[in-house]
Amino acid sequence: MDLALLRTFVTVHRAGSFTRAAALLGLSQPAVTGQIRALERQLGRPLFLRQARGVTPTAIGDELAHRAAPHLDALVEIAEAGLDEESAIRTLHLAGPPEFTSLRALPALTPLISRGLALRASFGNTEETLEGLAAGHHDLAITTARPRGGLLTSTPLCDEELVLVASPRWAARLGPGVLHGGHVVLEQLPVVEVHESLPLVSRYWSAVFDSPPAAAGAVIAPDLRAVLETAASGAGLAVLPRYLCMEALERGRLVALLDPPVPPLRTYFLVVRTGTLALPPVARAHEWLLRAAVDW
Repeated sequence: MDLALLRTFVTVHRAGSFTRAAALLGLSQPAVTGQIRALERQLGRPLFLRQARGVTPTAIGDELAHRAAPHLDALVEIAEAGLDEESAIRTLHLAGPPEFTSLRALPALTPLISRGLALRASFGNTEETLEGLAAGHHDLAITTARPRGGLLTSTPLCDEELVLVASPRWAARLGPGVLHGGHVVLEQLPVVEVHESLPLVSRYWSAVFDSPPAAAGAVIAPDLRAVLETAASGAGLAVLPRYLCMEALERGRLVALLDPPVPPLRTYFLVVRTGTLALPPVARAHEWLLRAAVDW
């Protein structure tokens, strides 16, 4: 049985789609379709059921994937480990949100540089990052949502606490009334956010007040560091991860407006294409980030 056909088959099985598998393999969709048909002719059995959106493996398709995938992954690992010393440097393409990737992930991975790892970082929102990972543009991604399907595999990395903040001037103006509910805050303060949909403010209000926010964003800046600086300058209310605004809170540039008994949390996930944790560069970075996250 042709190993190239098996490799294509396993990729389609994991991707759930000829189109996504073609992108991962660097082949055209007709080429992938032709290879799967050739393998089906060799076996005399259908391996996938074609559907409007993607494909579903048959019983024999699932059995073949279960038996073949570990061996193919092992061959890839052997090939990686067997390269000569001159080519030992590997490049890891990491993608994630700009603030967390810049302030947490990249500093945590820098010790691996002395061990021969080269890093390339890309920034984007969760949807863009997962699409790029599925298409093979990234090796490892950090997201705030768990992907669905079998193409991508996720591992919880850490939780971050969300804090409702404003400048001291706004906090003084609000006084004790802020303690009686979020609607008071939103009616009196402009909102600084990363997107028009107010993702962090909406998450905070849903968790703490069990209601949606009642205001639109006055300032929209697609980077939480810009949100922090804008809020600290007095532009209005913001919801920020505690790790990002801790220094501003300690220095008095920002004030936490509420201290809920159960603070809202947002979870980060490490995401890879299924099977690629067998690759040493991906495995090392994945493990290193999980170790670092214990202290986050």
